[in-house]
Amino acid sequence: SQNRDVRKAAFEGLYESYGKFKNTLAATYRANVKQAGFFAKARKYESSLKAALAGSHIPVEVYDSLIESVHAHLPALHEYVKVRKEKLGVEELHMYDLYVPMVGEADKKIPYEEAKEIVLNGLAPLGEDYQELLKKGFNEGWIDVYENEGKRSGAYSWGAYGTHPYVLLNYQDNLNNVFTLAHEMGHALHSYHSDETQDYIYAGYKIFVAEVASTCNEALLIRYLLDHSKDDTEKAYLLNYFLEQFRSTLFRQTMFAEFEKLAHAKSEAGETLTAEVLCDMYYDLNKKYFGDEIVVDKEIALEWSRIPHFYTPFYVYQYSTGFSAAIAISSKILKGEPGIVQKYKKFLSSGSSLDCIDLLKICDVDMTTKEPVEEALKVFENTLEEFAKII
Repeated sequence: SQNRDVRKAAFEGLYESYGKFKNTLAATYRANVKQAGFFAKARKYESSLKAALAGSHIPVEVYDSLIESVHAHLPALHEYVKVRKEKLGVEELHMYDLYVPMVGEADKKIPYEEAKEIVLNGLAPLGEDYQELLKKGFNEGWIDVYENEGKRSGAYSWGAYGTHPYVLLNYQDNLNNVFTLAHEMGHALHSYHSDETQDYIYAGYKIFVAEVASTCNEALLIRYLLDHSKDDTEKAYLLNYFLEQFRSTLFRQTMFAEFEKLAHAKSEAGETLTAEVLCDMYYDLNKKYFGDEIVVDKEIALEWSRIPHFYTPFYVYQYSTGFSAAIAISSKILKGEPGIVQKYKKFLSSGSSLDCIDLLKICDVDMTTKEPVEEALKVFENTLEEFAKII
């Protein structure tokens, strides 16, 4: 809400309710952590972290390297918080001010037919064959476009082997929904390429790479729109949108990943995860990640208690690594790196025929090194610089 009193009341009301159940929620989470530790020990793993990563053959170094790289670039997030504080014109920035847009959405209605053209043009760097598949999806009934009575909210791509993918949208005539269309068609064409190329057993792909195609599409589309926009308000909105993708995915999910690592390590060392221990740990992480330009409200200490992903241990880091890989690949495509589009399409067609790390190496993106995350964080810094100049 643009009304700050509404944001504050919602924030405080939400966490007041969670606070009433913090001991129950801590006991529930503690049991889940202890269960993961028990199974890891029973199966001879050194830790629950190693056990969780083993299924996708991900080295623990990938997890640790992600956290280290983000730590090294926290000054950029602190600068972002400072810019947000200045742009919102508040004496004190609070946690409930983090999600309100710094700029209003460009006053531009974009009908669905126009959205399809924008997405086609934005994804032109992926070649004519990719565009033809997009048109196929647009024209042959893959997409349930508009809101309807009894229809669930949100957007997603789904399907079954042997059929084309299906995409659910609830399209509204705005720029945000154009990105949603590009995002979900990224998932759809990833599935389409893999299903067409791989046998059933290898056609599905793991979560570690699931967000790469969708995020890559968004990154290409944003650059296309920025290059073709003559309106500073629209450019500022686009840059704000992109910055928020980084903040909420790369930085925030890494903070979640660090919280999980600390919580499981404490449990494995014999420490009891009480509500106080969890709240103190989570509060300190928020202080570290967001810096001195924001008031880290005491209520945020309870946020851990409402994150359902924590009940699937060591899951959330994959949002950060997938986002980083997508930004690295899109940067290569935008630079016109020789052969990258062909390599990317091979990646899209490979399903789970290789381990996740090796799938991304097809595109010369090695997640066992710091390079992809570092490159993504540099894109964040450059985008912030570009945004600061416009506003």
